[in-house]
Amino acid sequence: MADLSGLTALITGAAGGIGTAMAEGFAAAGARLALVDIRDASELAAQLGPEHRAFTLDLEDPEVIAARTAEIGEAMGIDILVNNAGHGVIFPAEEPQVETWDRTMRINLRAPWLLAAAALPYLKASGRGRVINISSQAGVVALDEHAAYGASKAGLILLTKVQAFEWARHGVTVNAIAPTVVETPMAAVGWSGEKGVKARAEIPVGRFAKPREIAAAALYFASEDAAIVTGETLMVDGGFTMR
Repeated sequence: MADLSGLTALITGAAGGIGTAMAEGFAAAGARLALVDIRDASELAAQLGPEHRAFTLDLEDPEVIAARTAEIGEAMGIDILVNNAGHGVIFPAEEPQVETWDRTMRINLRAPWLLAAAALPYLKASGRGRVINISSQAGVVALDEHAAYGASKAGLILLTKVQAFEWARHGVTVNAIAPTVVETPMAAVGWSGEKGVKARAEIPVGRFAKPREIAAAALYFASEDAAIVTGETLMVDGGFTMR
């Protein structure tokens, strides 16, 4: 178990399945949490303890991102940033769904870049800053109808490397996690029935990931044990991309 006592972790998408698992894991490790979501995460914050706070944030608004990040940084500090929030609408590459493409890029790629840049002064001040970006196996291999989503997640992997290279001198590490499908309420709808059966059969371990397994990977990157690790992408995909 990582010891994050005395540290503040800002987690986006905190009200979702993976975000909630991360919040629970980071709180158990002793971190104080800034739970960020477009939805109200105050109930989750209250359940985890009085030291945790919830903040609403529209990740498509650059000015709000900068202002909210500064508000959190001034009030709580930021030692760890987990860019977990994402937009997962998929469509065939032949369809010119321009607004869906642009929204995917705004949420999945532009927002993590802006959040990390806004958090950087606080990550520097921490002396052991961590940025953890949640990418996807779709950012590593081609998946059907994942042109926009996959491109955004592939871009996030390269962004991770550039940030890691530029910010290593400041004592800030930047890493990514690339999961397979994760068993969340959203996945239960999108990967139900025959589609889900087929998808599980294509994963060597024969199942989807559990939210707590993604949280465990994030806790490793946030820990002192990972202080030498930066610019890496950890596949949490049951072996899907090893073939």
